[in-house]
Amino acid sequence: MPLLIIASLLFLSYPLANPSCCACLPKEVQPTDVVSYRVPGPDMQRRKQAITVAQELARLKAHCKKGKLVDGSQRQIYFFRLVGCWGNPPENYEEILQKQNRELMKLKKRYTVIEMTCNHSPELISKTIL
Repeated sequence: MPLLIIASLLFLSYPLANPSCCACLPKEVQPTDVVSYRVPGPDMQRRKQAITVAQELARLKAHCKKGKLVDGSQRQIYFFRLVGCWGNPPENYEEILQKQNRELMKLKKRYTVIEMTCNHSPELISKTIL
């Protein structure tokens, strides 16, 4: 029972996104999709906590404006799914990552970019090639 209470408190400590902003989400992005993970403290053995799209949108003060999702500064939000979570990377993985970085730099000039992890298992984060 205490574990359930602690888990509930951790979830409630994150602000939730404005429900109206989710109406502007791209079809391939769900509010519950994982953006990244964070470790709750300095002890790396603690369980990593998922940061969801809804939580990230709340942090950015996102809302719909003329059918587009924008942050609190009225800058349009763009979702970018990262690559690089290979168990055994392809031969050209460096080229793939360089291309991804070039594309990200270009997008960040125009949009607020939410980089979505390719890793859906928090336990593998430290082993991921970035």
